[in-house]
Amino acid sequence: MVYRLELGLFLFVSLLFTWVRSEDVSLTYNGFGSANLSLDGLAQISSNGLLELTNWTTQRTGHAFYPNPVPFKNSTNGTVLSFSTTFVFAIIPQYPALSGHGIAFVIAPTRGLPGALPSQYIGLFNETTNGNYTNHVVAVELDTIFSSEFSDINDNHVGIDINGLKSEAAGTAGYYDDKTGRFSNLTLIDTKRMQVWVDYDGENKGMSVTLAPFNVGKPKTPLVSLTRDLSPIFNDVMYVGFSSATGSVLTSHYVLGWSFKLNGQAQDLDLSQLPKLPRIGGKKTSRFLTIGLPVILISLVSVAISSAIYVIRRKRKFAEVLEDWELDYGPHRFKFKDLYVATKGFRDKELLGVGGFGRVYRGVLPTTKAEIAVKRISHESRQGMREFVAEIVSIGRLRHRNIVTLLGYCRRRGELLLVYDCMPNGSLDKYLYDQPKVRLNWNQRFKIIKGVASGLFYLHEEWEQVVIHRDVKASNVLLDGEMNGRLGDFGLARLYDHGTDPQTTHVVGTLGYLAPEHTRTGKATTSTDVFAFGAFLLEVACGRRPIEPQAPTEDLILVDWVFSYWIRSEIIEARDPNLGTDYVAGEVEMVMKLGLLCSHSDPFARPSMRQVVQYLEGDVALPDLSYIGLSPSGLTSANREGFDDFAMSYPSSLGKSFTQSQSSSVAASLLSGAR
Repeated sequence: MVYRLELGLFLFVSLLFTWVRSEDVSLTYNGFGSANLSLDGLAQISSNGLLELTNWTTQRTGHAFYPNPVPFKNSTNGTVLSFSTTFVFAIIPQYPALSGHGIAFVIAPTRGLPGALPSQYIGLFNETTNGNYTNHVVAVELDTIFSSEFSDINDNHVGIDINGLKSEAAGTAGYYDDKTGRFSNLTLIDTKRMQVWVDYDGENKGMSVTLAPFNVGKPKTPLVSLTRDLSPIFNDVMYVGFSSATGSVLTSHYVLGWSFKLNGQAQDLDLSQLPKLPRIGGKKTSRFLTIGLPVILISLVSVAISSAIYVIRRKRKFAEVLEDWELDYGPHRFKFKDLYVATKGFRDKELLGVGGFGRVYRGVLPTTKAEIAVKRISHESRQGMREFVAEIVSIGRLRHRNIVTLLGYCRRRGELLLVYDCMPNGSLDKYLYDQPKVRLNWNQRFKIIKGVASGLFYLHEEWEQVVIHRDVKASNVLLDGEMNGRLGDFGLARLYDHGTDPQTTHVVGTLGYLAPEHTRTGKATTSTDVFAFGAFLLEVACGRRPIEPQAPTEDLILVDWVFSYWIRSEIIEARDPNLGTDYVAGEVEMVMKLGLLCSHSDPFARPSMRQVVQYLEGDVALPDLSYIGLSPSGLTSANREGFDDFAMSYPSSLGKSFTQSQSSSVAASLLSGAR
């Protein structure tokens, strides 16, 4: 009886399998509103039929597969049948030119890919399965981040992968124009819709991939071609779908439409029926609101103005609201009328600069004739204003020759005005970059470096509270009339008592100056200030920004560039060419080595600002960097964790210069943990 049951079951499965094979699988989704797909991870279908593989969530995967198995092999000879597919996709990063990690069209033996990792593995494999011949996986990857471990092409490429992420064939994203034959580059992360065609010729054993902008049509010349018999790779039945993953940079990956055909050409998608992508940025303002309405309002106001209204408006112009709690801060509060007169009505002619936190104006106080700088900051919310003002007043009690004095504040109509001593020579960065009109010699630079170090030491250890600046950089170092460097812009500074831990958990600051542990925990400490000071040392000595997006790959990150000179015992050659021959070689070399030391990935390996001042003054000799982890052998797996993910998110093949050479350990240490 058991034997008959088993035989019957075998015959039933065989007949079913034969029936399935006799049918050519064909599917077309012009949007996924009614699609029955197998989803896992972050993958979901939006209300308008958009297949969202990942959202703005870090280091996660998303899979979407056709739920039924596809019989790819010919039952008579076991060869893979011809197949064709086309789909429209879009990649939208949260920040332009930074993304992670890409989309892949996948043919796999299972729905979903158990154990697959995000980031550079694109949700396809993990450290163990990558490259394993037992995977039986074929994928077409649209890779936005370079990894020399897996590919030899740049960070914006299309590749054909078999059982691993080392592409069998790959090419830079783009397409060939049918009329001219010219190749046009495409940027996969420019938020625009693009279409992909994948074709496999079962008779000639060839696979091709073609890419084109939305609405262009399929080019005659494919982007990538591979001659390979897929029969040993494919099982009898396989699943088709998509895989995607994010890294440390927030990115959304979308598929708008998909067509697949076994034993034939995939049906063209109806591009007019595809769902719309989510809006990027704010809603556009109509021309009526931007042009028509202002003209109408100006006309009405012009007619309505009278002398009486003018007098009333004049009286209210300088009106202020003084709350009871502000009485304690009387000496630190300025009258708006005084600041208005001092800046000549905040005229553009008095504008010193525009930053991320407001506009800064030059002024002269009418009573004392003191020259001041006034920063206007919008602060509509009343929540937290009292605490914010209290902290401003506390910072206003800082007194040091290398710190820009915060004289006080003015609060009026949802606006906060901060009043500083005016620094007539402006910020340091304008003397370092973009072919400055006035070039600083080494003695001036070294004096500025020592001054900023002294000011930062005062903030960390010598004042009654610990002050963490959180934004140390050349543009926040101002020069007084005698070219002394003064640390300014305390808009991000935080205070806490000596002997206690800082509680802030928000990552703020400037890319290139952020310590790796700050990006992981959000906690700013005196050590994160030291890290930023290390980047500051290198930019002053080398005349370069910490990150140069337009620079060649090997020169992209300043600390890595300086380290490459140090490892060759030529660190002095990394100095700013504008220094000419008039410099003290020992001082320049010491400053750049100190910059590398302050940029150490381990916060406990960085010196304190007290030690930094001692090194700069020559009271204590700088330790040998080879004995504190700044060497090729000092790069541990813990140092490397997160560096590839972070470095590869830049718009270049940055990752290649670091992952191929262990000698770049300082830069790897600098950025490790950036997840």
